[in-house]
Amino acid sequence: MSFNLVIIQPWVALAAGVLILAFPRLLNVLVAIYLIIVGLTGLVGH
Repeated sequence: MSFNLVIIQPWVALAAGVLILAFPRLLNVLVAIYLIIVGLTGLVGH
């Protein structure tokens, strides 16, 4: 059974929004992890 990303994406966004409202510091952690991943993939790609 394959999952369609278009169906899963709103659920992930909703869950992330609820978690960020419940734990505001979580936003800082998620943004930091995102930036680190984007930076590393950018460096490895070049």
